[in-house]
Amino acid sequence: MRIYLFHRRVIRPKFLYLLTAAVLFAGGMFFAGRLEPASYSQPIYQGSGRYREVALTVNVFWGEEYIPRMLEILSQHNVKATFFLGGTWVKKYPDLAALIVREGHEIGSHGYSHPHPDRLSKSANLRDIRKAEEIIFQATGVRPRLYAPPYGERGPAVLQAAGEASYVTILWSVDTVDWQLPPPEVIVDRVTSKVHNGAIVLMHPTAPTVGALPEIIQRLRKEGYHLVTVSRLLEGIETSEGSLRSLRMMI
Repeated sequence: MRIYLFHRRVIRPKFLYLLTAAVLFAGGMFFAGRLEPASYSQPIYQGSGRYREVALTVNVFWGEEYIPRMLEILSQHNVKATFFLGGTWVKKYPDLAALIVREGHEIGSHGYSHPHPDRLSKSANLRDIRKAEEIIFQATGVRPRLYAPPYGERGPAVLQAAGEASYVTILWSVDTVDWQLPPPEVIVDRVTSKVHNGAIVLMHPTAPTVGALPEIIQRLRKEGYHLVTVSRLLEGIETSEGSLRSLRMMI
């Protein structure tokens, strides 16, 4: 009887301790699994509203014939833009990609093959992003850290893949819709009527965009905006965790 009581007093607390630890561990694993979809970074649509800054971005998968003139205009006005380059495009036109870098512009990735990212798995998105990175690096010597997903698609698989590849996903807050080839004055109006502090302006290399670009720059500056790259725009963003210093260090 004494032995029985001894074991009750010694073993039972150990048993309860082990049982509690097992339950806590299992619960932690369960909630970690449940929280995993929320662990990817959210896309960025704009910079801080506190600063009168605007970033001009150009998504490039075609329109190579307009790139030299766009670069001339940007140089004439001393503006640095952010070009999101597609991998297959860079493979065809490595010299143009290198020229963009030599002109001092920022390079981001637009993926490799311009698929619909939301239709791909995380692993397929990851392969597309990494393949583009290698092509861009070979042509320019730059490993981009900004990613503009094709079609602006931003499902969990897209964001998780970009985050795993150490990219910041960039979208936009002002869309020129220039791929529809409207008159230049329409593009100018779309930008100047919707611009705001921290705006990210989405453009493509088209003839109307080239025609609109000088006036866009002049009008924005007249309204007191500073034209900066996307990474510069990110420096002013604040989150619930403070500044995006760690994010900026990636870029």
